[in-house]
Amino acid sequence: MEKRSNKSSLVEKTSDAAPEYAYTDAPTVSRLGGTEADEHEMRMLGKTQQLNRNFRFISTLGFACTLMSTWEIALMTSFFALFNGGTAGLIWGYFIVWMGYLLVFASIAEMASMAPTSGGQYHWVSEFAPPGSQKFMSYITGWISVLGWQVGLASLTFLVGTMIQGLIILTNPNYIPENWHGTLLVIAIVAFCIIFNTFLAKRLPMVEGGILIFHIFGFFGVLVTLWALGPRGDPKQVFTEFLNLGAWQTDGLAFMVGLLAPIYTLIGADSAVHMSEEIKDASLVLPRAIMWAAWMNGSLGFIMTITFAFTLGSVYDILESPTGYPFIQVFYDVTQSYAGTSIMTSIIIVNITSACISTVATVSRQTWSFARDGGLPFSPLIAQVKPGWNIPLNSVLITFVITALLSLINIGSHAAFNAIGSMATSAILGTYIISFTCMVLRRLRGPLPSRRWSLGKFGMAVNVGAIMFLLVVWVFTFFPIAGGEFLTLETMNWNSLMFGACMLFAVVYYFIFGKHTYTPPVMLVKRDE
Repeated sequence: MEKRSNKSSLVEKTSDAAPEYAYTDAPTVSRLGGTEADEHEMRMLGKTQQLNRNFRFISTLGFACTLMSTWEIALMTSFFALFNGGTAGLIWGYFIVWMGYLLVFASIAEMASMAPTSGGQYHWVSEFAPPGSQKFMSYITGWISVLGWQVGLASLTFLVGTMIQGLIILTNPNYIPENWHGTLLVIAIVAFCIIFNTFLAKRLPMVEGGILIFHIFGFFGVLVTLWALGPRGDPKQVFTEFLNLGAWQTDGLAFMVGLLAPIYTLIGADSAVHMSEEIKDASLVLPRAIMWAAWMNGSLGFIMTITFAFTLGSVYDILESPTGYPFIQVFYDVTQSYAGTSIMTSIIIVNITSACISTVATVSRQTWSFARDGGLPFSPLIAQVKPGWNIPLNSVLITFVITALLSLINIGSHAAFNAIGSMATSAILGTYIISFTCMVLRRLRGPLPSRRWSLGKFGMAVNVGAIMFLLVVWVFTFFPIAGGEFLTLETMNWNSLMFGACMLFAVVYYFIFGKHTYTPPVMLVKRDE
């Protein structure tokens, strides 16, 4: 950061590629907590500051890390990677996806510095897409992003609910899990999260910082227990033995299908972006927090994945666990104690519930932002910000209603609800692909907008690498968990049908209503270039 005087000021730094700006130490200049940089960027983006900027670096880092909950979700989703890949697939699949996601995180971090707005991807597409397609592409991206995060919340709360059921099954063999039990748990969990995002909204940054500490200490608690009490696998077998239990034609195809586990585990690079308008000094703090989260959470997840692969015992036995979660069975096999298993599993349940709290915040802000630009039905109602609270209360409450309604699908069809989780992944990845592609086109057309965090000369390579990675893994989000004789109506992945239907609705709605009510963000932007 360049400092030319003790007084806060905007300092321009020139480069051949694009102008960049840095701010000297800027005090709070807004009653809502913004700095000079924040106020300048909000004016530049054509937005009015409505939300409190009460997130700092640590709370933003905590928000991103706890929402992703990488090491916890790596354990929760291990079934899919072990079923299609074994221990070798579990480890190397995670590592490959992590490396690919680092390119994704870096691309998002730079764009977040250019335009730190709650709109995220649909705003970036609006600015960077070719002029003739800016409005339509931005609108579709907004719909996909809202869809992805809304159904993603339902999926995450469902995982917590079924994990609670799995623990009950372990400790009470007479318990018979019913689909409606899971639905009630989902509604209860999301209702709990709504309390934190309404009545306790002003304390959310403090909560996120505290949860980050629990996230790290919980990691070491589980890690040490597994290494101290668990069996030791043969290194050669752990790192080189691939399994194909899904009856796929080749082990390579099985491995690619198993990538759905780490793809879901590491998704959420844009989570903190949708809190941009609540982060102090967002254009600098946000990209730094994004990259710290990518390395920190990715490292914890990789260490836990290797530990789990070495201490799980027999892959076949834990995949047949009546709990539905191999890691719960491993915890019991290692501790030989219901109490010990309950404590270790409860650590993960608490952390994932905390992730749900953060996800409600992200989902509601993304929905609110898109409604603010007239992109949704009943946009004026959804876009309202409650005076005094300075939170998008209506958007938070609508998020609760949507999650509760989606959870009802589980009562009628468990398979259909499972497809929702897959649709969340494909939708969010789709927004990354669209926005990164538009970013590359903008690089080719001319200088990029100013930013305080830059990829420099590596920007084009990082963006193109991220797109190539995403295109490959995006295809496999539509694959079922098993093929061949195991492919049935129950195991079929209905994501492609559901995703296609939602996109068709979005396009039809755009041409009937959306193009008349939607204001693409680029129309409001006034950049000093």
